[in-house]
Amino acid sequence: MNGRSGRIVTHRSTSRRIVGIAGALVAACAASLIPAAVGAAAAGNFYTPPARFAAEPGSVIRSQPSPLLLQIPGMTGQWPGTARTVMYTSRLQDGTPTPVTGTVVEPTAPWRGKGPRPTLVVGSGTIGQGDQCAPSKLMGLPLAVDLTKPSIGVNYTAPEMYYMLVHGVRVFITDYVGMGTPGVHTYVNRAESGQAMLDGARAALDVSGAPADAPVGFAGYSQGGGAAASAAELAETYAPELNVRATYAGAPPADLEKVIPAIDGTTIAGAIGFAINGLTERYPDVADVVRRETNPTGKAALKQISTSCIGDIIPAFGFRRVETWTRTGETLSALIARSPGLQDVVRDQRIGRLKPNAPVFVEGGLHDDVIPYGQVAQLAADWRAQGADVTFVTDPTPPIVTKSIVNHVVPMLGTFVPGMEFVLTEFRK
Repeated sequence: MNGRSGRIVTHRSTSRRIVGIAGALVAACAASLIPAAVGAAAAGNFYTPPARFAAEPGSVIRSQPSPLLLQIPGMTGQWPGTARTVMYTSRLQDGTPTPVTGTVVEPTAPWRGKGPRPTLVVGSGTIGQGDQCAPSKLMGLPLAVDLTKPSIGVNYTAPEMYYMLVHGVRVFITDYVGMGTPGVHTYVNRAESGQAMLDGARAALDVSGAPADAPVGFAGYSQGGGAAASAAELAETYAPELNVRATYAGAPPADLEKVIPAIDGTTIAGAIGFAINGLTERYPDVADVVRRETNPTGKAALKQISTSCIGDIIPAFGFRRVETWTRTGETLSALIARSPGLQDVVRDQRIGRLKPNAPVFVEGGLHDDVIPYGQVAQLAADWRAQGADVTFVTDPTPPIVTKSIVNHVVPMLGTFVPGMEFVLTEFRK
């Protein structure tokens, strides 16, 4: 059943439409497996910020044309739209202005709803921490190999992007803080992820010449679900001028205290290193503990992970456990439990303490083997308790191959179309 504000939805992923989208994405990725080092080098200068730039959040620092998959260079008006890589201003968690990059795509299809064309800001799922992993560098070829590292970069934001472009919705995909641009990507940092999404909306409206009050929405799954959820609850205070209409947050990592032990020992166990590196970059307490408590193996792993993409960490760190990185053989959860400073940092990342100012569609997989269902359900409950308009979807896919992330991926396919349709419905009102 469908429901909001207290009702729970159960959804099964069996539609031919979803299978078709997934099949097309896999085929496109397979067709684009080519060396990417030359392209990355050519794009390098764009990602180096100028010495001075506008400090106002959402300011466009620079932009340039960007290719999309299967488009012919130099031709205008091609399907599904015209893309530009954008560097824009966002904020670090302490308020310091910082350049962030992303991609805006103006659709070829007309907007047939009411009012001006809306904009959907998409946050990528876990894609990596190295600069070569930035989604904006992988818009023309969503899967690329850099033989100089070596590294495999995969951009899987295509489903959300193409679905919305077909319906005439402008799409903006952020690279987040520190991916592509200088510094360490601050993976799952609640404030910086949400702000990068909100400032991406501001930049998209500006660079496209859209009205300032044009409708805006947010979407993402996994890491992107957390970024979308953070944007939804920060919008009222951080970007009150935005006309936010809806958010789709699939499998959001809303409570790192619950998420970290769930990821440990899975195929993407190395993603814990993304989190450690990102938090180390912003919190001196974390840096002190990491320096003191990691053994040589852990220090080497974190260094390697800091420049890796998702395709790199699976063969290198899949099914590993964090206790092999620690001086005492403790898990990361155990270290957090005995370190008040770490507990405070983890709690800083908790999503659900502020009220979204627009309807939200939240999804959780009952047997998700990466993002625990309980903390997703708690996020929905926390928002509802504040009076937010929440649709909560439970994907009931039974356990398949635990710790393989299959039970994380299948629910994404099952709720992708309902999540997009939810946002489109709100845009059309």
